[in-house]
Amino acid sequence: MGKPAILVLCTGNSARSQMAEAILDRAAGDRFDVLSAGTEPAARVHPLAIEVMTEAGYDLSAQRPKHLREYLGIAPVHTVIIVCDGAAKSCPAVWPGAHQRLLWPFPDPAAVEGDDAKRRQAFRQVRDAIVERVQAWVATELAPAR
Repeated sequence: MGKPAILVLCTGNSARSQMAEAILDRAAGDRFDVLSAGTEPAARVHPLAIEVMTEAGYDLSAQRPKHLREYLGIAPVHTVIIVCDGAAKSCPAVWPGAHQRLLWPFPDPAAVEGDDAKRRQAFRQVRDAIVERVQAWVATELAPAR
């Protein structure tokens, strides 16, 4: 890791944070190392997160959930982005060296009940909301100074 890092945090690091990591990496990976982790990592990345991200041209198939301890005190983090309320309550209020701590809570698509179509649609909605949020952030925060 040679660039400043963006660390995306969630509780399970199985859906929202994994999606946000991929989207941020594509949007800002030339300027930042983009990482994700969880406060209580799941056993695997959610299959519907992999599926809906593949639809949009992102490959999460080799990703794995990671605990935030893998980066705490090790990776020089410039920006911490928390994508769920659960992680906002349980992760450090201050990340050593971070310049920014952002809270971007998105609904948990894995919590949606119903048939496969309804659940898949919930993942798509969260994916699309993350894309919009990342695009807005990149446009305002990373735009060249005038």
